[in-house]
Amino acid sequence: MMIDSPIDKLLEITGCKYALVCLISKRARLILDRREESSTVQTSARAVSAASREIHAGDIVAGTEDSFAVV
Repeated sequence: MMIDSPIDKLLEITGCKYALVCLISKRARLILDRREESSTVQTSARAVSAASREIHAGDIVAGTEDSFAVV
């Protein structure tokens, strides 16, 4: 359940549901990979929440096809 970042606000940022899902999943995967490297693994639900908060805050911006930018 996403409480922190309302879906409608995130959809305004990305433009469509597919782009939103792709952006959140890519960022969450990156967050989890970095946590595994530092051996403090969190659940994927927390990574998804963190990714959605970053997008809502404007810290993550959708780029071209397979990329995003951390602002």
